[in-house]
Amino acid sequence: MGLYSQVIFPICLDWAMSDATFSHYRQEVLSNVSGDVLEIGFGTGLNLSYYPPQIQKLITVDPNPGMNRRARKRIEESNIIVDNRVLSGEDLPFEDESFDSVVSTWTLCSIPNVDRAIAQIYRVLKPGGKFFFIEHGLSNEPNVRVWQNRLTPIQKVIADGCHLNRNIRQIVRISLRI
Repeated sequence: MGLYSQVIFPICLDWAMSDATFSHYRQEVLSNVSGDVLEIGFGTGLNLSYYPPQIQKLITVDPNPGMNRRARKRIEESNIIVDNRVLSGEDLPFEDESFDSVVSTWTLCSIPNVDRAIAQIYRVLKPGGKFFFIEHGLSNEPNVRVWQNRLTPIQKVIADGCHLNRNIRQIVRISLRI
């Protein structure tokens, strides 16, 4: 990871993802998170203030050390105890069935081996546990899909691996065998 990925991109991402529209989605999705929680793709910690008050401890993973550096201030200001780790969601070092909730917000689009990450997520969820996620992905509209496919090579560079054209709905369904 270079200067752009570890310094410039975390600043840009933090600014872009702090928009009120994203905050609304965070609040809605995170309101039902409970129990032992793992967050995949913690980024700069923007989700922290949206966790319900009963969440007292959170384990987070993100492979980008630059994101983790930016997250420190939010972690220090939070009432939640955060075990923040620099590692990928593709190889989680946790025992099977360890978490009641796993959270991922706008992250599945960027994980290189997303199928493996989803398999890891379901491996670490307790029976009856829930996967809470927000994601963008491949549009149902053909004209939009054309542009998503055209712009994805550029997006992957400027957004540190983000795929505009990843079919998240299909990836999650296949891993759930729906």
